[in-house]
Amino acid sequence: MTAPQITTGRLGTGHFRAGDRVAVIGGGITGVTAAYALLRHGLRPTLYERHPYAAMETSFANGGQLSASNAEVWNRLATVAKGAKWMVTPGAPLLVRPAPSWHKASWMAEFLKAIPGYEDATVHTVRLALEARGHLLRMAEEEGIDFDLERRGILHFYKTQKALDDAARVTKLLAKGGLVRNAVTPDEIATLEPALSGDLVGGFYTESDFTGDIHKFSTGLAAACARHGAEMRMGTEVVSLKAQGGGVTVKSRPTGEDDEPEAVHYDAVVICGGVASRRFASMLGDRMNVYPVKGYSITVNMHTEADRAAAPWVSLLDDDAKVVTSRLGADRYRVAGTAEIAGENRDIRAERIAPLVTWVRKHHPGLSTEDVRPWAGLRPMMPDMLPRVEAGKMPGVFYNTGHGHLGWTLSAATAEMVAGLVMQRMEVAA
Repeated sequence: MTAPQITTGRLGTGHFRAGDRVAVIGGGITGVTAAYALLRHGLRPTLYERHPYAAMETSFANGGQLSASNAEVWNRLATVAKGAKWMVTPGAPLLVRPAPSWHKASWMAEFLKAIPGYEDATVHTVRLALEARGHLLRMAEEEGIDFDLERRGILHFYKTQKALDDAARVTKLLAKGGLVRNAVTPDEIATLEPALSGDLVGGFYTESDFTGDIHKFSTGLAAACARHGAEMRMGTEVVSLKAQGGGVTVKSRPTGEDDEPEAVHYDAVVICGGVASRRFASMLGDRMNVYPVKGYSITVNMHTEADRAAAPWVSLLDDDAKVVTSRLGADRYRVAGTAEIAGENRDIRAERIAPLVTWVRKHHPGLSTEDVRPWAGLRPMMPDMLPRVEAGKMPGVFYNTGHGHLGWTLSAATAEMVAGLVMQRMEVAA
């Protein structure tokens, strides 16, 4: 795989290309960044989102990390072995619900088939993550978006020498993609983040990684899109998509209503629909094997100075428990983890939240968990863990989806990539 080729333009001033109509389906992080990138290229997109506001599903309360250091894909035999063990371990990081389905079976088969590409996929993902950083920070600076940015790095920590040795191997692989990740001793970990407790053997610290609130960023960028001329069709459900006449007809209506759908024809449509992308792709004659892998988080609200002092500022990643953390301003601490393969199920299960609360009490004993807000969201994952940024079979159809657990990390780069593909289409059609 080669490094992503990305070009950008300056944001337009309201002078759009006449006659070019582009729809973006989905108002999460991938949809709003795609709409913004299209605006920069001189197009005036229409964004469809079924919720009244942007970023109300997977982009609402994730772990907060913008983490090139977590770009390793999951397609390893070691991961499969761990997964098999975790399936019979209560409270384990991975849970596979036993109910069979063709979608689940086909996804798992393709996951196994992708194992030989593990190293190339990881290196490609690192390069994409590094490219994305500059685009995201530029967006925030140009639009004045406050998203609780913390540029204090990410610390991976380990409790056994075996795990630390495996992390050293991963560090060498990440370096092939251009990432600098430094080994740290237990004493150095204590200096980096005094609020972390535990019997640790060492870790790796990535100073260049950072964190922020994905929901605040997404809603801020959605507001910027509206200011710059995008048509925001919020609270609007897409009923059907049909490729015809060299473009795509979108039929939609207000979410939850039984009104006759309104049909609008577009020269191009960009699918950024998260786990719904598979259904939208099937309407357009494409196969997009996105699977909904549920992740959980808790937000610990801190009301006292003692709590605020007991919570870390450096972002953490516990590789053994598969838990990530982010400090979101002075008063919030986000802790996220676990993966659940159970289909399109958004239930917040108490037995999956409990290990996150226990983790906080173990590693930050002075931090109260009296006020905790639980959340669950569906990560749109492809079997090889790589996002799909590509054209569909029919003219005018494009995809920017399947980012899995790295949507926040990769979206600013894939948005520019898909905007470039759309512009190529427009130039050919002109």
